[in-house]
Amino acid sequence: MTDRYSRYEQLKFDRPHPRVLRITISSPLKLNAMTARLHREVSEIWRDVDDDPSISAVIITGGQNSFSAGGDLNHERKVCDDYDMRMQAMKEARDLVYGMINCSKPIVSAARGWAVGAGIAAVMLADISIVAKDANFSDGHAKIGVAAGDHATILWPLLCGMAKAKYYLLTADSFTGAEAERIGLVSMAVDDAELDDKAVQVASKLAEQAPAALRWTKHTLNHWLRQAAPIFDASLALEFTGFGGPEGKEGIDAFLQKRKASYSPDTPF
Repeated sequence: MTDRYSRYEQLKFDRPHPRVLRITISSPLKLNAMTARLHREVSEIWRDVDDDPSISAVIITGGQNSFSAGGDLNHERKVCDDYDMRMQAMKEARDLVYGMINCSKPIVSAARGWAVGAGIAAVMLADISIVAKDANFSDGHAKIGVAAGDHATILWPLLCGMAKAKYYLLTADSFTGAEAERIGLVSMAVDDAELDDKAVQVASKLAEQAPAALRWTKHTLNHWLRQAAPIFDASLALEFTGFGGPEGKEGIDAFLQKRKASYSPDTPF
């Protein structure tokens, strides 16, 4: 593996095909939840991938445990009270979304277990998303008292329609990989035992096709997302406004303390 990837500590790399880079999320936290360092690494890796002439396609996965259960809420509670940390986290969230959209290499996600928050963003933003039928997904923002930011407001209505997007983003209900495929939120759902091989098969096929043709096809298709950039920027700003306000703090406190959150009904818009 080239030196460009040596600085990453919580992303692991291998080559299941000579021109395919597989990125495996490897967090010390339960269910591959994202440490502050991992969140930064996932936001930065796409520039290195884009600049690497030795690869033609990418797989991002979470290994045998879970894809990623999202941000570490103990760290995110500190983000609520620290402006500089909040702005850093917001920048990384923006870089993750735009990094995957603008990366010229086709990206395949392979997800099992849980994918929440930044984890589900990385799954859904992949050009081809392959998930285990029994995987579990949730956007989760509303559950901790902040607006759905990240990727969902620009991507989900395009993939599965406004009605389903509103249902799952407003309720923060979880759903399976099989359901995600049924509503069109992912490319395909397979049995868990088939997941890794299927991802390698698809990524290898992409790597062996005409690279410019694939990259320009991705580039033009993603104009659908770029034209929605004002929606994304607004949702991200409102999400991090929420982290600094009473609802975000109460939502995270309640989750960490394993109690029901209590919100004021009179909070102004």
